[in-house]
Formats: sequence, C-alpha cells, structure tokens
Amino acid sequence: MTVKRMTGGVLATVLLCTGAVACGGSDDGKKAKGAGSGEIQSRSQVTEVITAAYEKTSKAKSAKVEMTMTAPASMGASAGEMKMSGVMGWDPTVMDMTMSGSALTKGDPEAPENIRMLWLDNVMYMNMGAAVAKEMDGKQWVKMDLNSIAEQSGDEKLAKQVTGGLESMNQDPAQQLAMLLDSPNLKHVGSAKVDGVQAQRYKGRLTVKEMMETNKGLSDVLSKSEREEMFKSIEKSGIKGYDTEVWVNEDDYPVRMDIDIKSPEGTMKMSQKFSDYGSEAKVTAPPTGQTVDLMEMFKEIGEAAGSDSDSGL
Repeated sequence: MTVKRMTGGVLATVLLCTGAVACGGSDDGKKAKGAGSGEIQSRSQVTEVITAAYEKTSKAKSAKVEMTMTAPASMGASAGEMKMSGVMGWDPTVMDMTMSGSALTKGDPEAPENIRMLWLDNVMYMNMGAAVAKEMDGKQWVKMDLNSIAEQSGDEKLAKQVTGGLESMNQDPAQQLAMLLDSPNLKHVGSAKVDGVQAQRYKGRLTVKEMMETNKGLSDVLSKSEREEMFKSIEKSGIKGYDTEVWVNEDDYPVRMDIDIKSPEGTMKMSQKFSDYGSEAKVTAPPTGQTVDLMEMFKEIGEAAGSDSDSGL
C-alpha cells in the first residue's frame, strides 16, 4: 500500500508538471496595442498583444501559480480533481508547489490530503507525509530522477522520449503563448476581470499536429520519424486538439490560462492563475537522510521478490 500510494503521487505529479509549464509576456516599456481596450481587436493587434505577453513573461522567469486540473470519471485512474499552488520558475525549471484534491486520495483513505512537491535539476521530490514516513524509517521525502530512469532503462527509445518530455518542460513557459500564436483561429473575445484585475481574453485552438510542429523542445531531441510515431500514438488515443484561452492584463502579463484537451473519454481541463511575476523561486533539495529514492526502492523490491522465488518461497 505504501508503494502504491507513493507511485500514485508520483504519476499524478508528473502529469501535472508536464502541463504546469504554461504561460507567457515584452519589457520594452510599450503597451501592446489594444491591450487595454474593450473593443474586439484585429488579428494584427491580437498577435502584438500575445507576442508582448510572451516576451515579458520570458524575462520575468518566475511567478506565483494556482492551478486546477480536472478529468471526468470516464478517464478512470486519471479522473478527479487536482489543485496546485506555490511558486514556479523557468529557464531553468524549478517548482515549490503544494498539491491537493480527490485525484490524490481516490481509492486510498490513508493517502495524504496534501503533498508538497519540489522540482530541481530535473529531479522531483515529494513529501508524502507522516503515514508513509512510519513505514520508511522516518523518511517523508520521495525522490524521482527522470533522467536517471531513462538512462537505467537501457532503452534508447524510452530515454529519448523521457528526455524529450523534460526538454519540453524546461522550455521557457512562454512557449505556450508562442505556440498559441501559431493557431490559425487565434482571436480576441472581449474583456473580463480575473480576481478583480481587468484583462483581455484571447482564444485559439491547435490540432495535435500543429502543437507538435511548433514545440521546439520535441524537435530538438526527437528525429522526424520519432515525432511522427509519437503523433500517431497521440492521434490513436483520440485526442483531437488543444483549446487554449488566455487573459492578459494591462501590464501585458497573462493572469490566467485555461487549456482543454478533448478525447473520446471526455475533456481534461487545466486552469492556471498567475501573479507576482518575478517572485523568488529558490528551491533546495531535501536532505539525503530524509529522502527515499523511488527507483532504488523498486529495485530492492524486485531483488527481494527474485530471491524469494529462487528459494521456493
């Protein structure tokens, strides 16, 4: 049960982190044309606003984040709600977030209601709470090094896929806005307030193919044939595309971004709110003596199982 609880937390966190790197903004002192106007903007004005947001957020390098991800019951193990709040930095990617929600506790009444997650140097650390610590020599932190997992697998294809995912995650979070600029139907849909802040709302849609073609992180680490294979796999899953909405304030910063991913099982929704751009995102790894390496633990369990089998137990 401890292993199941730890693994479930890891998988849920990986899913969220993959989606968490999303937002974007120009620091040239000029207000993007139309950014403070309630009038519907032309395509050129929309492009200017989103480009300004892309550039400005790139330079900020960090922000406070509140995120909610929901998946319908038809998605089985992925169903439920997950919330994250904390600070995130980019270039390089670092996070200090606290997670909660039904997706964490589903099927396990003893699962922690909150999990603190740290991300540093492509390594994820999660504080699984006192219940897990009792069974892990008092150690509350679980470590998962995705680079190491890829290398230890001995599978070059798997290693490339994992590395590709990490490269994509390590892209400047403004990449989501850069990708949105490539949406053929990007448009301004009016003004709205986000937590009392006046903002302009923009909407666009990318097909899976368009998303992959504009994702520089994938093209840097995967060959054309490997990207085509990944595209076929995603297409086979039934995912049709990504609907993105972003709210940009009068300072050219995105204050909210929503992404809907549609599939035959239903729509997965992710909503993020951003504030305090430039907030310090200093993350320190927990002490080694308080940390359990998840993959080392799996290895020991496997060796113990093999030993029992050899002895006829």
